[in-house]
Amino acid sequence: MVHSEMVAEFTDSVPCGAPEGIDVGETAGALRLPPDGGRAIMSAIRVLVLEDSLIIAMEAEDILRLAGVENIDIVGSVEQARAAITAETYDFALLDVNLGEGMSFGFARHLLDLGIPFGFVSGYSDTGDFPQDLQHIPLLVKPFDETAMRQFLLRLFPAVA
Repeated sequence: MVHSEMVAEFTDSVPCGAPEGIDVGETAGALRLPPDGGRAIMSAIRVLVLEDSLIIAMEAEDILRLAGVENIDIVGSVEQARAAITAETYDFALLDVNLGEGMSFGFARHLLDLGIPFGFVSGYSDTGDFPQDLQHIPLLVKPFDETAMRQFLLRLFPAVA
């Protein structure tokens, strides 16, 4: 089960405290409008997020949706990521570098072989300590916000600028 399915299962089982018809997220949603006034910058249909922290993965998911991504699959391990790319077609992937169980560099090379664009997400501030063959890959530094994600996506896909 991927993280997004676990979240859906959890949220479906938690009773909502707001009276019917009242959108408790209305004010918060207004604050989360993209800097470009709500225009999406992406035309991606499906994105894979490999992240072992569910909170960070969900934040990335929210920001990617604001950027125009329709479907985001969240996985927490390389094994789940390999299964996901076997089962689905992805427009691009975001890879957490340090997954606790190991690094995502081997999976990154697999994505290169498959021609699936990707970028790294990491608490490391640069790619200087990454393997030589992966130092050119765009990096989104944690913690990130909407502006940082948008700048990262424009580095990953310069044609959308």
